[in-house]
Amino acid sequence: MRYLPLLLCLFMTTPVSGQKLSPLGSPWKSLFNGKDLTGWDKIGNEKWVVEDGAIYGAGVTKEYGYLATQDTYQDFHLSLRFKCEAGGNSGVYLHTSFEPGTATVTAGRQIEIDRNIGHHTGGIYGDGKGWIAWPAPELETVIKPYDWNDLLIKVEGRRYVVHLNGEQMLDFTYPNPGAKDGVIALQLHSGGQGRMRFKDIWVRDLSPE
Repeated sequence: MRYLPLLLCLFMTTPVSGQKLSPLGSPWKSLFNGKDLTGWDKIGNEKWVVEDGAIYGAGVTKEYGYLATQDTYQDFHLSLRFKCEAGGNSGVYLHTSFEPGTATVTAGRQIEIDRNIGHHTGGIYGDGKGWIAWPAPELETVIKPYDWNDLLIKVEGRRYVVHLNGEQMLDFTYPNPGAKDGVIALQLHSGGQGRMRFKDIWVRDLSPE
């Protein structure tokens, strides 16, 4: 089943205070205004700028770098588009926290992004455990290595569902996820290898009141 038409239906409504309503009435909020990094914090010393309506991240040191939301989330749906411009991997971190003043992740896990075929884009990595879950082998070619990709992540309790370019990559119930809330963060690979673009970033917050 293709999910991109569904997302378009969700967003093709009149924006009110930066929100668009789904048919069910639950608001999707834009996390990126297309102009600047309002609502985001740079973690580490990597380069994060806005170019041509997209967030551009470039590794310039030997460390990892992150761009983190200022708000925290527990249960949510996240939709975004990404484009890999280098071989170093990236990811979208969930339920994440950092050691103050550093780019050291103290909690959280990532949905993997890597343009190299066979490197488990759409899988879950982190929590100090390494790989937690990854897509079936036949799904490793769903990523578009040199073009824009559509990513939809659903986090509802211990259940993680990931769609890439309209294909379901993962439906995984995590028995022990550790941290259950935290920021959402975009990652750059260490060693100056990371070069990524992100745009059309929307979140639907399902966290309990």
